[in-house]
This record gives sequence, structure tokens and C-alpha cells, in this order.
Amino acid sequence: MTRIINSLSEISSDYDALFVDLWGCVHNGVKALPDAVAALQAYRKAGGIVVLVTNSPRPRAGVEKQLVHFEVPQDAYDAIATSGDSARSAMYRGVVGQKVWHYGPVTDSRFFDPLDILENPVEITRVALEDASGIVCTGPFDAQADPGTWRPDLEFALNRGLKLLCANPDIIVDRGDVREWCAGAVAKMYSDMGGESLYFGKPHAPIYDLARRRLHKLGNTIPDDRILAIGDGILTDIKGGMDEGIDSLFISGGLAAAETKTVSQPDPDALTTYLKSENSNPPFTIGHLR
Repeated sequence: MTRIINSLSEISSDYDALFVDLWGCVHNGVKALPDAVAALQAYRKAGGIVVLVTNSPRPRAGVEKQLVHFEVPQDAYDAIATSGDSARSAMYRGVVGQKVWHYGPVTDSRFFDPLDILENPVEITRVALEDASGIVCTGPFDAQADPGTWRPDLEFALNRGLKLLCANPDIIVDRGDVREWCAGAVAKMYSDMGGESLYFGKPHAPIYDLARRRLHKLGNTIPDDRILAIGDGILTDIKGGMDEGIDSLFISGGLAAAETKTVSQPDPDALTTYLKSENSNPPFTIGHLR
């Protein structure tokens, strides 16, 4: 059974590094969460390493700029691993072909910036859907639109046998008090229709491999049993940690705040019911990162 803790400091000495989700844990899509920032700063001051592991479809540089805008200070983390970077690497290896249709908002266009870390990357050209060899999905065109509006384009793609590269496996996020759809919801619909969706963010292995490479680049080789994954997504952050053999701290006051009846801390009975329904058992739970 999960152990409800009151602060990160209760367990932090057992771990040399943290893989920390961003949205719902460190910021709420609008601004930084001060208690979470303070907890990460304290952990780093004690010698721990913080890698922010996010399903954002943006490259690392774009996430860094976003964190500045949200007023997340640079001394709260050491490195960033994004689903966008992991997915971009796959795209430039040609996993969905060279002519791709971008399913997503114009604001995600930096996803297609040149990638210098690969030798001999393929040349990627953005084209109309009818001319595409594959789809790159960074999110719905309108994050608050009825999902039914996605189906016509996806049916056309399905009939052509196109693969869909999903740059963000998250289904939903909360931007302040507003719930929005993510690329994962589009990819799930496509898979449910019989299409093939390719994932590179949490809970899938590529982004954890990228996070470990970020640790190694910092000069650290840390065994998995000394890493703690922190996040509010049961099907992404927590499942990913479990699949990788990494302990996890579930933030119940994020996406599952209603189901777990979390204000400051989760209601124990509601938490137990929720985790059972999700077939999940994270070692630790806290209402909000602090």
C-alpha cells in the first residue's frame, strides 16, 4: 500500500536523483508552485540532482524559456528531458518518413528545428495531409475543442495507412483551472480506430533513456534504485517509473485531485479506491510537492 508522506524531505535522503514531472507538479500551466520549487531547491542544496522529465512536445530550449515565463528559477533543477526531444530524434531518424503532416498548433513549429545531435539525420519536409508519408502530432489544433472534430482527418490518414508520431503522450493537462486535451488524446483515438501511433514520452522507455543520458552528461551514473520519479499522472509518470524499475512519488493533487479528494493531502480511502481502479501502487503519495 502506498505511504502518504507530508514532505519530500521525509524520503529524499534515500535517492541521489529525481525525475520530476513539470505540469501539475512544479507549475500549473500558468505559474510556478512555490512549495514545489522550494522542495527542489532544498534537495539540490543537500547534494541531490533534479532532472525535469516532461511530456512537453517542445525542445528543451523551449521548455527552459517557458520555465522562465512561469518563474521557475534555474536553481530548482539541473537538466531537462522532454518528450519533444525524444520524439524529434525519432522523427529525424525517419520513423514516419520524410514528408510529414504536422497535426498541431503553429506555436509548436520549433519541433521541426534542425537536430544536431544525430549523424546523418533525414531531411524532413512538412506537407499537406494528402501528400504525407506520416503524421507528427504535437497536440490538437484547438486544445479545448470537441475530440469528435479530430476524426475526419484521422480517418483519412487511417485509410492511407499513415503512422502517427505522438510528441506528447499526455491525454489531458490543467492550465490553471482549465482542462485541455494533449497529443496523447489524438494518438489514442487514432490507435482505437486501428491506426499505428508511436510514443516517445512517459511512460515509454525512450524518454527515460534520455533522462539517464542527461544524468550521465552531468557526470553522474546513478543506479535506478537511487532515482525517484515524481509526477501526477498515474498512466504516465507513475506507470513509467514502475516499468523502468524506479520508485515513484504520486502527486495526488494534480490530475486526480477530485478522485483522491485532495486539498492539502489525499483522503486515504479515496486514494486507495483510485489507485485500485488504476491498478497502480506507487511507493509514496503526497497531496502536492513540498
